[in-house]
Parts: sequence; C-alpha cells; structure tokens
Amino acid sequence: MARVTEKTASLELIAAPAIEKRIFVVRGRQVMLDEDLADLYGVETKRLVEQVKRNVERFPTDFMFQLDEAEAAALRSQIATSKPGRGGRRYAPYVFTEQGVAMLSGVLRSKRAIAVNIEIMRTFVELRRAAASYSALEKRLRELERETTARLGQHDEQLDQIFKTLRHLISPPARPKRPVGFSPPDDDR
Repeated sequence: MARVTEKTASLELIAAPAIEKRIFVVRGRQVMLDEDLADLYGVETKRLVEQVKRNVERFPTDFMFQLDEAEAAALRSQIATSKPGRGGRRYAPYVFTEQGVAMLSGVLRSKRAIAVNIEIMRTFVELRRAAASYSALEKRLRELERETTARLGQHDEQLDQIFKTLRHLISPPARPKRPVGFSPPDDDR
C-alpha cells in the first residue's frame, strides 16, 4: 500500500474545479495562463517562462503564444490582476493550449509537474466531453421539436415555452463575470 506523505497529499488537493476555473478562451482556443500553470506546478512564473524559452522549439504557436496588449488588458480586467507599472507584470502573459500544457511535462520534470499535467489533461478531456454532451442534447431537442411540429402542425405557446426552457437548461453554463472595483449605489437625486 502506498504511503501518503505530505508531498503526495498536497498533489491530491489539485482538483478539477481548481483547474477548470483557470482555463480561458482566447482566440477561440482553450488556454491556461503561464502564471496559473506556474502556481499549479509550484514554481515562479519567470522560471516557467525561462524553461519554455530554453526549449522554444517544443512550443510552436499552436501550443503557446503571447497575448497582445488588448487581450492582456481584457484578461486583466476579467481576473483582476494588477495594472502594468504598478508592481505587476512587465510583459504580456504567455498562454498554453492543451498541447502546450502536455509539452510542459517534458520541460518541467518534477513529480509535481507530472501529477499536475495529468490532472490538467483530465480536466481538458472532461470539458470536451461536457461540450459534446451539450451539443448532442441540443441536436436531440431540435429533432424532437421538428417531430412535434410535423405531428401537430403548429404547436401552442405552452409547447413553445417548454422547448425554450429546455434549450435554456441544456445550454452550457456561462462563466460569470465578476465585477472589478467599487460600484457606488445608485442615488435617485
């Protein structure tokens, strides 16, 4: 039986929801930020980027790319990171696609990096599986609506409301945008 040490116990604490909330969509791709990956791997962001730059031939642009200013600003406002020039980053972050994250396991060879990569890969697979099930449900709902219309001609408001509610229920959950900063209450003056 495997002995559970403090080190292995800390690796088990990285759950799919902790990884899932760190996956963003940029340029139509699911990616993870270099700083989030560094945090999960337990290394400094600059060390992770150094290793990547030493092995740049392993990271083509479809595995990793640097955000442009607009993307970095949009992401900064979404995740509430510090503004440039105020103790924050001096350069735009790098983001890694699923393949780039997989390639990181060859660059970062620690046991923690391997364990974290396995969990990240499982999370990406689960997200794809969930997206596929949403699209399959949506397709089946369209078929059901078509069959109902063919049998009954035109359906009434109640059936329309049922289909609308079902469509709403099967749509993927939207990531809530957290407001950043202070918003004063509206005054009716």
